[in-house]
Amino acid sequence: MEQSALIVAHGSPSNPKQGEADMERLAARVAGLLPGWRVRGATLAAPGRLECALAELGRPVVYPFFMAGGWFTKVELPRRLAAAGSDGLSVRAPFGESAAVAKLAIDAAVSEAARQGWRSNEVSLVLAAHGSGRSRVPAEAAGRVAAAVGATGRFAEVRLGFIEEEPSVAAVAAGLGDKAICLPLFVARWGHVVTDVPEALAEAGFSGALLPPVGCCDEVPELIAAALRAG
Repeated sequence: MEQSALIVAHGSPSNPKQGEADMERLAARVAGLLPGWRVRGATLAAPGRLECALAELGRPVVYPFFMAGGWFTKVELPRRLAAAGSDGLSVRAPFGESAAVAKLAIDAAVSEAARQGWRSNEVSLVLAAHGSGRSRVPAEAAGRVAAAVGATGRFAEVRLGFIEEEPSVAAVAAGLGDKAICLPLFVARWGHVVTDVPEALAEAGFSGALLPPVGCCDEVPELIAAALRAG
């Protein structure tokens, strides 16, 4: 019997078409790792796309491509699924709650350090996360990643900053030398990653390297495929 999966992200309300295109590319890569599965991607930001994907797939396994299990995954996504007549679906844990995310962050930063000709233990690593002024969940999820990365001792220091709460990305990125790397703890190159993170680094006078967001790491499709298989 054919199985199906729907990968759901928040997307970018200011540019929903880009989000949909990125999610379809991700879904295609995941599908290539899951013979016999139909896999689609959709964002909550693009009107009607979630509902269209559900209608096409029937009763898919849902994978929340979010950095935290907060309001969007616990309230809004279930509400949207129920409104589309798809309540009771199997929903995996969000991407950001996987222990593998810390490893992705470590590997990405170590690889960049090597590319720059730096030893990783000389590098100051800035993790830029979303945060929230209304809920502690996003900051706590980012904090777990930062703690896991820092516990390895691979870097001179690990600093965590936020876009929507204190300490800000600009504050934690200030005063660092050239041997510094910033990794956004976001799932895609949307919204905050394109504008707010670079602006915060510029404000801080950050002269290090800015990496693509952790959700764009090459290993992500396999991580998602493994989570879907596990059920």
